[in-house]
Amino acid sequence: MEKFGRFIYKNRKLALAAWAVIMIALGFFALKLPSVLGGSGFEYDGTYDEVEKILDKDFGIPESSIILLFEGTKDADEDSFKQYIEKTIERVDRLEGTDIYRSPLDSPDMIKKDRAYALLKLNGDKDKIGSKIDSIKKELKKDGNFSAGLTGGPVIEEDMSKAAQDDLVRAELIGIPIAIIVLLLAFRGVVAAVIPFLTGFISVIFALGLLFFTGQEMDLSIFVLNTAPMIGLALGIDFALLFVNRFREELQNKTVEQAVIKTVATSGRTIIFSGLCVLLGMIGMLFIDVGVFQAVALAGIAVVLTSVLAANTFLPAVLGVLGHRINKWMILKSKEKEISGWHRFAAFVMKRPVIMAVLATAILITGALPVGEMNLAIPEADALPKSFDSRAAYEKFEETFSSNDTVTVPVIARTKDDITEKSSLEELEKVINEIEKDPLVTKTESIFSATKLNSDEMYASLGIPDMAAAIQPAIDQLTSKNQALIQVTLDADASSDKAKTWVREWNEKDLAVPLLVGGHPKFQQEIFDEIFEKIIYSLAFILISTYIVLFWAFKSVLIPLKAILMNVISLSCTFGIVVWLFQAGHLGFHPSDIALMIPVFAFSIVFGLSMDYEVFLISRIHEVYLKTGDNDRATLEGLVSTSKIITSAAAIMIVITGAFAFTGVVPVQQMGVTVALAIFIDATIVRMVLVPSLMKLLGDLNWWAPFKKRNA
Repeated sequence: MEKFGRFIYKNRKLALAAWAVIMIALGFFALKLPSVLGGSGFEYDGTYDEVEKILDKDFGIPESSIILLFEGTKDADEDSFKQYIEKTIERVDRLEGTDIYRSPLDSPDMIKKDRAYALLKLNGDKDKIGSKIDSIKKELKKDGNFSAGLTGGPVIEEDMSKAAQDDLVRAELIGIPIAIIVLLLAFRGVVAAVIPFLTGFISVIFALGLLFFTGQEMDLSIFVLNTAPMIGLALGIDFALLFVNRFREELQNKTVEQAVIKTVATSGRTIIFSGLCVLLGMIGMLFIDVGVFQAVALAGIAVVLTSVLAANTFLPAVLGVLGHRINKWMILKSKEKEISGWHRFAAFVMKRPVIMAVLATAILITGALPVGEMNLAIPEADALPKSFDSRAAYEKFEETFSSNDTVTVPVIARTKDDITEKSSLEELEKVINEIEKDPLVTKTESIFSATKLNSDEMYASLGIPDMAAAIQPAIDQLTSKNQALIQVTLDADASSDKAKTWVREWNEKDLAVPLLVGGHPKFQQEIFDEIFEKIIYSLAFILISTYIVLFWAFKSVLIPLKAILMNVISLSCTFGIVVWLFQAGHLGFHPSDIALMIPVFAFSIVFGLSMDYEVFLISRIHEVYLKTGDNDRATLEGLVSTSKIITSAAAIMIVITGAFAFTGVVPVQQMGVTVALAIFIDATIVRMVLVPSLMKLLGDLNWWAPFKKRNA
């Protein structure tokens, strides 16, 4: 690393010029990133997706419909209401690329008292969905007692995108000014405080520019727009904080060149190991083959790599140019004391290691108790702020036209021969009869229920022209070649375990006619199953690879093991408090289930970020231990020398991520609170109490490793 530091110093102006070119080139594309993001990211290549494509292609049922909700006042005239619906539908239907799939004027069940709905299908380029939705909204004119609004999957996704962009701006307006204040207090000077913020900004712009090109090749969730800046800015500032602090220390008794080289060799190396730990957490998410996890993992990988790169190239180049001017414009005087508050606290903890370790562990376990009550849910319309019209319209639609007690799932039956063959009709009827015997099934709709004929009667009717013509519309609507559509109504909520178990079991049953089960329960079941089946591989990869990296860094068996166990316990405490805050609705948060991706995101991201502080602290302790061979002295000096900078780094991380608690999209809000809370617990209870206690209790065993020669 010293050779690399010397190389950067000698070519510092060239390095800065290269970064300027990168920023100009990628900054343009970073601003365009929102244009390539879309959707919640809960896409999975499974049976649900296959059924949706079959319904669209072979049965004319669109994969994703827009709901046009009509509403009248309670005293509105019924005929006037229908006239308003007719005029509105006519205007919308004239728009290019917009088709009315189902109209309430043709289906009485789509009108209930003062509300009605139509289903729209958007054709053409998916990239233009936003502009098409805007065009439709312009045609929805309020007329006296009547009004109309849009909702449904595509509309909610577009609003989610807008809300995410608004949330990012709001969080930055809250978090960045506070982060600057923390930096000023940490460094007591303007120049030194600006450098970390500039480094974080550069890291994020670099990563967002790269993600724009990634978005050209694959679908990226809109959540990338929040998670990438959140992680990138916090991580970039953290790395720079450590680097600048070490540079200023070295500058007190070295030349600028020597200080840069030494800082790269020490802090630069630490940053690489820290970044590697965070990177492993991001890579762990790639095991889960669901769009949102893949997208956030790639975004995390991008910001980690750019943060490490900026810290080891941009920072030493800037500091090499600034030199002693890094201490310019000091606004606060340094207060030198023989014994600092950090020293007294660390000494206090190390004198009572057993009591402090037990107390800290008890607090963490108590906080973790509510984890067992965690309810996970896939974010839907209720994830949007209440101010969005699409959420209000969706809630009215659900209230009027949906039942929480039942759900209808489409089932595709595939026979060997054409569905109108006698053998095919008989096999199909047997399967439907078997489905109807299931205690959870309340009703089925098929060609038999639509025509009120059994298989023998239907086959006979197809041979009589008049009767064949009478039943042909039902056959055209509910069959396609060797496929038949069966609509099965279950006596269960769409998100219930009973519904998810039913669709899983019937999709896997070995029947004479193979079935493909779709619908919302299947969507939920496949997403949940994929996460719960793959999470064990993700966790195993993160834990084992992190252990190997830390063992490699510190040549110790126990230090990596302790770090991993402390992280798992502190994260459990974090999740318990998050459940208490959000599910129970404490401290002003609206009661809501925990978004399905939050535990995975938080574990992958926070586990790495917590290791970031562990590496900062243990690196300094290890450095002193190698010089002195005294574990207690090394622990005390390491804690004292890093406490201020780790606390400052944690404070910055907390304000940047915690600012998302004041945003509107619920999963983003939960994510910000979870990360901020986890960092707070890690930087206080774990780093200030548990680490010194255990370091003291284990003594020289902390540094034991097989086949390792001890320094004299």
